[in-house]
Amino acid sequence: MTETANIDAHSRWACEKPMSIDDAALVKRYRSGDSAALETLIIKYQNRIYNIVLKICANRDDAAELTQETFVKVIEKIEQFQGRSGFYTWVFRIAVNLTLNYCKRGLKIRFTSLDAEIDRADSRVKGALRQFLTDDNVTDPARIAGTNELGELAVKALMGLDDTHRAVIVLRDIEGMSYADISQVLEMNLGTVKSRLSRARNNLREILEAFLK
Repeated sequence: MTETANIDAHSRWACEKPMSIDDAALVKRYRSGDSAALETLIIKYQNRIYNIVLKICANRDDAAELTQETFVKVIEKIEQFQGRSGFYTWVFRIAVNLTLNYCKRGLKIRFTSLDAEIDRADSRVKGALRQFLTDDNVTDPARIAGTNELGELAVKALMGLDDTHRAVIVLRDIEGMSYADISQVLEMNLGTVKSRLSRARNNLREILEAFLK
């Protein structure tokens, strides 16, 4: 399998429509004996999976291991994939479940102190954060993760959320996944997805505002 340890954690991929014809064709080819087709699928999605896992577990080594474990599971279970959801949604479900279970076990997760980050943040960064949070056009605080100046701060602030809230905000506000796909990935109904996202955004905003006090 393609090595994942050196994947660029900051690459951003736009979400694709579920079960694109290319994915369907590649799955069919693999099931017909073309092993290279599965390698193509892994290469296609490994960066996106790594980025999501990293933002949930907050450690590069752990994210690399969990990404590799995700694709081991994909190889083991691909014959069970029925195509009722997009292939990428199915892979994301495996990755997020593995990561959330890993976080719950508390194994090797290394948290960065938010207090230390507040102390290190200079006035310029705090000024940019204050301007962002007071912008009436900003509907979700996780959008700052896409800015050069504040992105690292936002990713660290995400660690102040509980695992499920962190997962839903990463999937929706950072990765741009649809509510329907998040519902499938997290295996919860749409109403629950929306309520948890609203609560997660409020909690994240409170954590970010604490940097300004």
